[in-house]
Amino acid sequence: MKKLFTLFIILSSFYSFAQTKVGGVELPSEMMVKETQMHLQGAGTRVKLWMDMYAMGLYLENKTTDATQIINDDKCMGIRLEIISGLITAEKMEKAIRDGFKNSTQNNIKPIESKINDFLSVFLSGVEKKDVFEFVYNPSEGSLVYKNGELKKAIDGLDFKKALFGIWLCDKPADKNLKEDLLTEME
Repeated sequence: MKKLFTLFIILSSFYSFAQTKVGGVELPSEMMVKETQMHLQGAGTRVKLWMDMYAMGLYLENKTTDATQIINDDKCMGIRLEIISGLITAEKMEKAIRDGFKNSTQNNIKPIESKINDFLSVFLSGVEKKDVFEFVYNPSEGSLVYKNGELKKAIDGLDFKKALFGIWLCDKPADKNLKEDLLTEME
């Protein structure tokens, strides 16, 4: 079943008539999760020290600009993140995401700490320019973590999904401009 789901994710990346270019990266306008079609809500780049680090797209079944609703919804949704800087290392990515989880949970990571460590293990195996990570939430399977189209982790629980999407959408996001871009509806 998970192989079939992986195939849907991979095909969704290529089966798109319209794409959006962000940070030199082509993001598909749609993503499929089983029978659920999700649309590109918004897209942008993570900027640090005036340099683009990664391009990101937020995919939702029904578009909304309400960050709190997106974080709390128990519905299919996804994030596509493509590394566009050779300066990102596994260690830097791990630290940034760990900080993001702290901000997202208001420094209350203890209840999901083991899930966070599972998630971070995907990055600790290495991060290179042009790597594509997809974080897809499906209520029946949890948060599925893909690296370059291959399923690496499945992490259960709405609590983890809220913290994960909160990294970029909470009140203290990883990048305020990126949050705005993710919430700005694409046409």
